[in-house]
Amino acid sequence: MGYHPDMTTSFPTVKPITPLLEQINSDLGVLRSLGEDDLQTLANEVRQYMLFSVSQTGGHFGAGLGVVELSIALHHVLNTPEDRIVWDVGHQTYPHKILTGRMERLATIRQAEGLSGFPKRTESGFDTFGVGHSSTSISAAMGMAIAANQQGLDRKVVAVIGDGAITGGMAFEALAHAGHVRPNMLVILNDNQMSIGHNTGGLANYFAKIWASPTYIALREGSKRILEHVRTAWDFAKKTEEQMKSLVAPGMLFEELGFNYVGPLDGHDLPQLVQTLEAMIELKGPQLLHIRTVKGKGFSPAESDPVGYHAINKIEANPDSSTKKPSPPKYQDVFGRWLCDTAATDNRLIGITPAMCEGSGMVQFSQEYPSRYHDVAIAEQHAVTLAAGMACDGLKPVVAIYSTFLQRAYDQLIHDVALQNLDVTFAIDRGGLVGQDGATHHGVYDLSYLRCIPNMIIACPSNENECRQLLHTAYQHDGPAAVRYPRGAGTGALIEEEMTALPIGQAVTLRTGHNVAILNFGVLLDEAEAAARVLKATLIDMRWAKPLDETLLLQVARSHDRLITVEENALAGGAGSAVAEFLSGANIEVEIRHIAIPDAFIHHGSQAENRRAAGLTSDDIVTAGTLTATSKEALTKIV
Repeated sequence: MGYHPDMTTSFPTVKPITPLLEQINSDLGVLRSLGEDDLQTLANEVRQYMLFSVSQTGGHFGAGLGVVELSIALHHVLNTPEDRIVWDVGHQTYPHKILTGRMERLATIRQAEGLSGFPKRTESGFDTFGVGHSSTSISAAMGMAIAANQQGLDRKVVAVIGDGAITGGMAFEALAHAGHVRPNMLVILNDNQMSIGHNTGGLANYFAKIWASPTYIALREGSKRILEHVRTAWDFAKKTEEQMKSLVAPGMLFEELGFNYVGPLDGHDLPQLVQTLEAMIELKGPQLLHIRTVKGKGFSPAESDPVGYHAINKIEANPDSSTKKPSPPKYQDVFGRWLCDTAATDNRLIGITPAMCEGSGMVQFSQEYPSRYHDVAIAEQHAVTLAAGMACDGLKPVVAIYSTFLQRAYDQLIHDVALQNLDVTFAIDRGGLVGQDGATHHGVYDLSYLRCIPNMIIACPSNENECRQLLHTAYQHDGPAAVRYPRGAGTGALIEEEMTALPIGQAVTLRTGHNVAILNFGVLLDEAEAAARVLKATLIDMRWAKPLDETLLLQVARSHDRLITVEENALAGGAGSAVAEFLSGANIEVEIRHIAIPDAFIHHGSQAENRRAAGLTSDDIVTAGTLTATSKEALTKIV
């Protein structure tokens, strides 16, 4: 049996003592000189330090605990960062960061100016490829392996793919290409029991050791050279080997794609991991090592609830629940409740998600309507075209997807849904700035990339009740419709049980003023309201980015000196651009200023910090309403 750490049931309250880790933090060469016993001691230290650190800051949790041994084994065997490790997906890299000189800075993770929660090339030379989305590692590692070969470098390249990322279509595209090109690279499939095969116990481990051994590899290659000249004998030998492997391991798929498959191994058995990596890293051609790990390993609450402990918030020392005010519902929960309510009255409704059941608020729906719920895994393109196929034959699919992930299915959105004017509703979660996950997860382009698509209508609710009503409106619409809403809790608005279809493309005037009119798209309404009071301005909740309320826009443009558009979306091509395009086409001359995200990536921090960095606060709106057109500040800050 492999090494298994002592089970921990609670978070450390004081910083653990980590003498080995302290040495390695300043000299990675120490790690490469450690013996078997010290490596296992180091694994305990890394795990304890991660438990302490993440409990102080919050952050991704379970996946990192599951790869402590793998992270140590990789840096022990490889000459990093000269040798390349490409991680997929990025939230399993906390141990990697701890081992590569960022131990003390882990206390700043996901905070403004602190460490990123994901690999980031500008943060460390050990982070060879930036990643926030999934299923990219094999493609990137293959590119690095080809580059090394092109430059005549003896550089090792390893892709670590796990946590469901192998289900993404891009991963299989890369596997197929690598099997054809045959670069020298190792893919490690970190299988934390997300779906790949069944562990057959000791026999599988025994054969895995044999297949990775130099003796077996020499015998295999020698036999190949001898028997390949006798086609019948070679075919028989190859078939016998394949059948033998298929009896004890789920690796035939990878063998057929051209990879030499080894596994599955116990991913928490450090000595075996080190031995296997030392053997496989020297092999030529594409290699695949399949390891089994446990998400949350060593922390029993996380092992029991890997979904709940995927990420955690900061652990408060002595929380006082008696003084804590109840929080408004999260937007994802508003969506989940609407989905169940609508499904109860319309059996045509189908819910689809690309591996975001919990994050998108679909748990209750999946339990109440299991036959109408489809989690397609990390396959955004498939999710959209699957919905299109359903819509062709009378169903009414709802695709629940994060804004940043819908980007990956853009062709399907245009070609398979909008071009055929199919009745698909897109519930776009995490629209806008998401906070600590940073630039890879901000949903700040959807208004721009959706607005240019014919047949598409786009709603931008400003609070949770409007979200519910606009979801109902979009669902009733016979054609492609999108409702985008933000991450996190709502404003506390009263949610009406009764659902009413709101007029498509009709805005609502919330406040009448003079000179300045503020046109708000989405959840920055509170900021817009505060600015409107200062400016004594007209305030309009636009509700729709497409179609616009053209009648109201003409009226407001003719009766005000200045318009200010407000949106949590990129400036380029967003809702403000739509307003300017319409008024220009109507030959209306009016001064327009846009409060939107500038042409820059906004890095991680809290949502409030993100908004300040992007210039989306009430003060920024007031500035846009008061600065003269010739002000240098207006020309540089207010675009």
